[in-house]
Amino acid sequence: MIDRYQTPEMALVWSDVSRIGRWLEVELLATEAHATLGIVPHDDAVACRSSAPTVDEGFVASVMAREEITQHDVAAFVDVVQEAIGGTAGPWIHYGLTSTDVVDTGLCWAMRDAADLLLSAIDELIDQLVTTAKTHRETVMIGRTHGVHAEPTTFGAKVALWALQFDRDRHRLRAARDAIAVMKLSGAVGTYSNVPPEVEAHVGQALELEPVPATQVVARDRHAEFLWACASIASSCELVAVELRHLQRTEVSEVREGFAPGQKGSSAMPHKRNPISAETISGLSRVVRSNLLAGLQDVALWHERDISHSSVERVILPDSSMLVHYMLRRLRRLIERLEVDAARMEQNLHSSHGVVFSQPVLLALVASGLTRDDAYRIVQRNAMSAWEQGIPFRDELAADPEVSSRQPTIDLDAAFDLRSSLQHVAATFAHLDAL
Repeated sequence: MIDRYQTPEMALVWSDVSRIGRWLEVELLATEAHATLGIVPHDDAVACRSSAPTVDEGFVASVMAREEITQHDVAAFVDVVQEAIGGTAGPWIHYGLTSTDVVDTGLCWAMRDAADLLLSAIDELIDQLVTTAKTHRETVMIGRTHGVHAEPTTFGAKVALWALQFDRDRHRLRAARDAIAVMKLSGAVGTYSNVPPEVEAHVGQALELEPVPATQVVARDRHAEFLWACASIASSCELVAVELRHLQRTEVSEVREGFAPGQKGSSAMPHKRNPISAETISGLSRVVRSNLLAGLQDVALWHERDISHSSVERVILPDSSMLVHYMLRRLRRLIERLEVDAARMEQNLHSSHGVVFSQPVLLALVASGLTRDDAYRIVQRNAMSAWEQGIPFRDELAADPEVSSRQPTIDLDAAFDLRSSLQHVAATFAHLDAL
């Protein structure tokens, strides 16, 4: 992943130092487990731990240099570790294990830690969305369907639905975390042929990872589930971003992204103030979703394993988790600094001459005794006339004999009451309060 979209915490999870450090800890724990079973001499297990090299950039460089010779990353790692420990203890490193025992356990460990960072970030975003929703609970605006004025809503109700969607994403991510918080040390084809199950259990307990039945690899449907959770979050981020992009269009101008002192919107046009955060989030979501497809294709491997998944995962697992972490943080900042123009929202609501109250009028005419089809045609005719002529919809209705003849049976004041249209918004916020 390029530096532009990394966060320091997530970059650390996926760094080479962290990756190889996890491998070393798995190896040392396995050696200690073998010692408890009397397979590895106790003193040698102690020596492995005490003489183990520090995993830093220099150590990583040594492993990579060795890999130029072995053409195998784990074999290179084992060679360098054994040489660093030396003596009679060194050869016990990697005893009974296959490379994927170490790699897959370390990878699941990394994904679990990445999931924890994502859960923290999504918690922070939901908290911000709830705060914004409650702040704008009564900020009236027009709801749009197909991009066309529909009926009144509030900006708070819109944001509340976003918060509820991210809460569903949070549940999906928690489930995915459980699915990948696993490990295996069961050997070349998963039969524990050269490593007792007790070794696996010891390492799993130490790392707080659950041992699971496996072939040579942990089944990749687990990894795909993690990528699905990432893709779902990315899509929710884009849902919000697309809406905010629309609301920032000059013709709408209901919200604006925060604009810092010294910030420039365009190199050529000084007046520009573009929705760059929302647009960036929309673009990155496409990358995360495309990674899900690659992850699903990694599920089907040959026999007990092949390595067609390996090169793919080196890219898509770090990149997806890094991008989603970045997107969640950037979206939280966007919402926190968002400028909401309540006056413009109300102005836009009334700009369609009141036709957005067509349904209450329709229902009032039906309640007065008209058939629904007759009432619909009366309301539609007057709404279209009001729009085409640019005159108040209510005035058109009042002048229509088919409507005026039914007064006072129908109450136009009630039909055009904005607060009446929004009287049940509290039902949405009841769900929000449950968060």
